[in-house]
Amino acid sequence: MNITLNGENRTVSAALYISGLLAELELEPRKIAVEHNLEIVPKSAYGTTAIKENDQIEIVQFVGGG
Repeated sequence: MNITLNGENRTVSAALYISGLLAELELEPRKIAVEHNLEIVPKSAYGTTAIKENDQIEIVQFVGGG
């Protein structure tokens, strides 16, 4: 299945949820924010928000520093 991830075309597994995409990308869900088709996805919905063909996903990672 093809999606747009952070502005780039990407092929991912079919029948995938946000939580599965994060696992595929080896990202820690507690340290990121996800936008799905221009809407912020609450962390509580990562396991129930399905990704479909041609969806647009933006993932932002929080980075600490000083």
